Parts: sequence; C-alpha cells; structure tokens
Amino acid sequence: MPTFTHFASLFLMLLFTPSLTQAQDSAANKFIIRGQVQDAAGTAVAFANVALYTASDSTLAKVETTGDDGLFRIVDVPGNTYDLVVTYIGAPELRMPGIRVDRDVDVEVLQLSPAGVELAEATVTARRALVEVKPDRTVFNVEGTINAVGNSGLDLLRKAPGVTVDNNDNINVLSRSGVLLYVDGRRMPLSGADLATYLRNLNAEEIDRIDIITNPGARYEAEGNAGIIDIRLKKAEDEGANGSVSVNGSQGRYSQGNVTANGNYRNRWINVFGSAGYANSQWYNVTGLENYQNSLLLDQVVFNSSVNSSPNYRIGADFSVGEKHTLGFLASGRYNDNTGYVRDDVDIFNLATGVETVDSTLAARTDNDSDRSQNAYNLNYRYLPGEGQTLNVDLDFGRYRNDALSEQVNAYTNAAGSPLSSIYYYFDTPIDIDIYTAKADYERTLWGGTLSAGGKFSRVMTENTFLFYDVHPGAPSERTLDEQLSNRFDYTENVYAGYLSYQGKWSDRWQFTAGLRAEITDAEGELMPFLEELREPPVELNYVSFFPNAGLTYSLDAQKGNTLNLAYGRRINRPDYNVLNPFREQISQLTYERGNPFLRPEIVDNLELGYTHAYRYNFKLGYSSTSNQITRLIGPDNEDPRAGYISWDNLASQRVISFNASAPMQLQEKWNLYVNASASHLYNQADYGDGAVIDVKAFTYSFFVQNTINLPWNLVAEIGGYFSGPGVWGGVLRYNEQGALNLGLQRKFLNDQLNVKLSANDILFTSGWTGTSEFNGLRTVGYGNWDSRRVALSLSYSFGNQQVKSRNRRTGLEKEAERLGDGE
Repeated sequence: MPTFTHFASLFLMLLFTPSLTQAQDSAANKFIIRGQVQDAAGTAVAFANVALYTASDSTLAKVETTGDDGLFRIVDVPGNTYDLVVTYIGAPELRMPGIRVDRDVDVEVLQLSPAGVELAEATVTARRALVEVKPDRTVFNVEGTINAVGNSGLDLLRKAPGVTVDNNDNINVLSRSGVLLYVDGRRMPLSGADLATYLRNLNAEEIDRIDIITNPGARYEAEGNAGIIDIRLKKAEDEGANGSVSVNGSQGRYSQGNVTANGNYRNRWINVFGSAGYANSQWYNVTGLENYQNSLLLDQVVFNSSVNSSPNYRIGADFSVGEKHTLGFLASGRYNDNTGYVRDDVDIFNLATGVETVDSTLAARTDNDSDRSQNAYNLNYRYLPGEGQTLNVDLDFGRYRNDALSEQVNAYTNAAGSPLSSIYYYFDTPIDIDIYTAKADYERTLWGGTLSAGGKFSRVMTENTFLFYDVHPGAPSERTLDEQLSNRFDYTENVYAGYLSYQGKWSDRWQFTAGLRAEITDAEGELMPFLEELREPPVELNYVSFFPNAGLTYSLDAQKGNTLNLAYGRRINRPDYNVLNPFREQISQLTYERGNPFLRPEIVDNLELGYTHAYRYNFKLGYSSTSNQITRLIGPDNEDPRAGYISWDNLASQRVISFNASAPMQLQEKWNLYVNASASHLYNQADYGDGAVIDVKAFTYSFFVQNTINLPWNLVAEIGGYFSGPGVWGGVLRYNEQGALNLGLQRKFLNDQLNVKLSANDILFTSGWTGTSEFNGLRTVGYGNWDSRRVALSLSYSFGNQQVKSRNRRTGLEKEAERLGDGE
C-alpha cells in the first residue's frame, strides 16, 4: 500500500525534474529581437507572452513576457527563420510568420486586434492551457494531453483539479458531495453504480474538456450542492469537411481498447456532425474490510471483475434558416453489455471466546449479466429577434434502461473447512428511467449589461423492479419467488422552474451579476410489495424553493490582470433515484445495501472569494453550509449479529471551508509546469438517537501537477500526477493519503495529421485507498484498489480541412457560426 515516503519521492520528482531540454546552439552568432505589444486602442499591454518558434519544425526557441510599458526583448537568438507569437488573455492570438534573423531585429509595434479585425501579416489561432480558471468555473482541457490516453472519464475526474472520487466512485468537488453531472450541457440522470459504469466506458479520447462549475448562476439548474461537472465531447468547428479516426489500447492486469471515428461538414448555413465508437474492456476492483461488531470480527475480501463491450453514437445537425432562425437536432446513444462476477470471502471470528481463530467462513459468489442502454434526443430552436437579443428553446427526451440478472451462492464452512450449508439466490432487477424536459432562455442587452430570463419543466419517471428468488440447491432452474423480499418501487418527479438574472457593470473596474431562480418540486414515490400487509403509504413531496445568487468583480489593475471576485449562491440536492429505492441489494448474505425513500433534499449556501493575478495565478477561498446533508452510512444489522449494511440518511449539518490555488509556470524555454493545490476543513454533525452520533472534523489537502517538456526530434513529454492527503468520505469514513504518478510521450507525423501517444498511468500503483469507519457499534478498517496501473498506446489520424484560420470565422462567418449553435 502507499506510504508517505512513496508520495514524498513522487512529488519531489514532479517538482524538481531536471531539465531534459537544454537548447543547443545552432549557430555561433546570437541576435536580439525587440518590440512593443499594444492593444487595439494603442495602449501598452503588460504581461503578454511573446514566444519564438523555429519555422521549420515549430519547436519553441524562446519566450519572454512584456513589461509594464509593453516592451519585450528576446536575447541570444541563434540565426534562423522563426514564427513570433503573441498571446494575451482576452485577445486573439497574434502570429508573425517567417521572421528571418541574421541580425538584430526590431519588429516595432505589435498591435493585438479585436475580434473581427484582420491584420495583413497576422493569423489568429486557438491554443489552450491545460487548466483555465474563470470567475464561475475551472476548465480542464483534456484534448491533446498525453496522459489522457488509455483513461476513462472516471479516471480523468480523479485527475481534475479540486475533484476527488471516493471508494464507492462518488464524485466530490472541494470536499463537497452532491455533484450534478452534465454531458454537452445536458444533465445525466444517472447515479451510483450506473454513473460509474457510464464514466468507465466513456473513452478519454472522446472528451474535449471538463468544466467544473462550483457556483453556477440562476440560469443553471439549482440541483447539485457541489456544483456542476460538464463533460464536453469533441466537436469539429472547422469549415468544410473533416474528420478523424483514433485507435487506442491499454494493458494493466486486464486489457482495454477502443476505436472512435468522427466527421464534420460545415459551411455558412449548415453544420452536420457525427461520431461512432466501440470499446471493449475488462476491469476489476478489490476491497478488504475488517468489521468489528457484536463481539465478532468479520475479515472480508470482495473481488469484483467485469467485462464490458460498449458501442456508442452521436449525430446532429444545425440549419440556418434565413438570417435570424436556426434549427438543430442531436441524437446520442450508448449501449453497454456487461458480464462479471463478485467473489466475497468472509472469515468470521468470535472475539468473545478470547481466542482469535476462525469460527466459520462464508464464500459468496455472484455472477452478473446486465444490459444498459442510454439514448437521448434534442430539438433546438434559436431565434435572433433583434440586435443583442437571443431566444433559445430546447426539447429533450432521454430513455435509460438497465436489465440486470444475478445468480448468487452463499457457502458456509466450519473452522476445519467442512461444509455447513449453501444458500442459493437469483435476482431480476430491471430499472427504467424516462426523462422529458422543455426549456426556454431569453437574453437581451439592457442598460449596458445583459438581462436573462427563462423557464424549464422536467418530468422524471423511474420504475424499479426487484424480484428475489430462492433457488433449490439440487435444481438451479427451480426458482421460487420470495414475495416477502420482492417488490416494485416507482418514483415520479416534476420540477417547474423559472429564473431572472442580470449581469452588468458600474464602471470599468466594477462588474456585478445577480439572479433568482424559483423551483416547484412535485414528487411521489410508491412502494408496491407483492404482499398487501407490507404496503406502506406513498412518499409525497411538494415544496417551493428559492435560489438567489450574486457576484461582484473588482479590477485592481486592468493592465496587469489583477482582479477580485466575490460570489454567493444557494443550491439544492435532491436524493438520487437509486438511493430512494428501499430494495435490499446484497453482495452476500452478510453484506447488503438499501435505500431510504424518506430522504429529505439537502440545501447548501456557498460563498466564494477569488483573486486572479496577472491573468494566470488564481486563488479561491470558499465556505459552504449544508443542512440535511445526504450521506452514506455503514452499520450493523438489527436481526443478524454477523451482518452489516450500507444505508443512506440525512446529516443534521455539514460545514466546509476550502482553499484552491492554481499556477501555470514556464520554468525553462521548453519546460512548462502547471500546479493546482486544494485544502479544506470539513465538519459533519448528526444524532440519530440510541448512541448513533456523528461528530467528525477533518482537514484534507491535494495537489495536481503537470509538466510538459519539449524534447528533441519533435517529441513532447508529460510528467504528471496527483496526491491527496487524509480526509473523510461520506459521513464517517476516514481515508488516508493516496496519489498517482503518470508519464506520457507524444510525437506527430505526416504534417501533424498522425498523432502517436504513449502513456503509463499510476506507475507506482499508489492510487488505492485505506481508511477506517466507526458508527453505531460497527468499526471498520478497510482498503481498496483497482486496475489503475496501465500502459497505453494511441494512434489518431485527422483528415480533411483542419487548418481553417479562426480569424475568418471571427469576421464574415461569426454571426453564422453563432446561429448554428455549437452547444457552448
């Protein structure tokens, strides 16, 4: 298991890697390039990046930053031909190609152009940083990073700044649970094991970026206490026809592989795009638990292995109808065929005897076969009624199906290994979810700012069936439905929402935003047992909630990019559909999980103070207070003294104080470093009576580091990793430190059309977890790991028109591109 020494060595390696890229002199003579950078109004621009690339192979030769007067001076430049590139936040990139350096060169004034203005010798292009911190979100730019190769969507979230994934694959942001997951701006109605399965089968090569929105405005749904994680899939933006094909495979304990193809055709009036892929993978995880309860010790090891095949598709089109109207549609789907097994071995010790010897053993084996299908459809209409006005209407329908069959045998033996008994079960647990949404958003410029208003209706219908069969040991095909333990749970939820918000400014230094969202929730959950005496009254919820938000931004120094930002927002987290389900889902006869249909929604108030220095160094201090925090608890069973179960309940309160800092740095000419650090203090409180009390305080911290190094022969290397200190998952599980070290290498061929990437993830195998939990008479000491140490190879080939200059899109095609609706 990981130790502190492992992690100390890991991060010393990351932070102090010696430079591998000392530039070699290509000529004896060295020269100077000087000039000044100004904005469109002729004002000197401070802290702009001025980079010099060798024209023949596009390798970075030198980089400097302009001073307060906008002047720059690049010294010791060997004689050669170069491309000079100027970048500055908020302005298009400026490129001067083909500068011949055989003497000192003065390029005089380089004027950054506003969007829509062309320079005769300048070309506007797009280049993104690994992580961008904006006032309302952190953007994790995944596309093109080497260490994303061979990873799944779940793996990438483990690497994302401020994001952690706990031992049960629950996602947390800045130590706050209750994250709402979106894909391409649309909510995914999955949670728990279904969400983890979806993310495991989402190939990193399909992902463009991940938006982490910690304090969403009134326009966004109020759901999600920790905010929203929006996974944006790749979508070509170039005019003309283009596409790409990528194949990648990885090997850990088991092998994984996938192939993806996508294409795009775009002109002034139409944009048609599509993609298709297929993934096949095998994975495992193992969990070890020592459970102390009722004078017993249960030493348990659970091994879970699964084989998945997953085809997927995505197709859409946007049509510009005249000058003011755009129609679009989008259809996407993913099918997952999953087979696997769970092996649960439990040695039972009777501590009351004073002798630590095995009293009996349970060996439980469960074979699973499940089919998951997810299909979503969208119709979009965009109307531009006048200057500065936009009306956007979306109609969505999503259908999610999960058919799952399981066979389980529980075999008991005594201390000598002789059989005692065997108990057989069979489970049939289909889940159907249908979601209908309709929303309209209107924006217009008003009083020098932007007024936004809109409404949304959503209807969610879930049908959960749990059929529990007893199986005759001598005749596996003979099954008897256990009507005592079988039932059906239906849940219907209607949410009616409306919002109003305004974003404006009092002066060039002061900007503000304010909004209010109101939601009416009408929900009913009904448990329908097979035995009438087990019927309970339906769970009915009907409430009105208001969610204000406000933000204030002050520019300390506009030229140097120093700003302060203060933001407040209130959010709600309704229970996931799976945790409302009261069915008893069992890993073995002694370990099971059940939902709680009486869970109350949790409400959180978030306050964040941010500071940005020189447009690149970002710091954020946050405070959140949550009432009725929904949490996962582990406790002893009331009927069987050997058994334990996982349940869900509301904490009385949770308070979190958090801090986050991010810094992109250029250590040497060809060595870029990105560092993101987070720290938080969490306090959980609850009292369920009869001594079941939660009073947990914890401090945790984490680091994310990524080195990008340009090597000879056009190679690019990445050395990255993360480290997470001790903390708390759920209500009471205290975990220890964990982390991972990742390596990657990339080279492009055939005029950059063929991209080859090689990566190694978690090479020290330190991403596993260890921890302890104490609650209501049950003390658990545990560990877990999965198939995280992997080597991956990826080949991607792009064809068609890949080099359209974005300056053209920003001039003649800008409005058409906006009307086509790129989903941003």
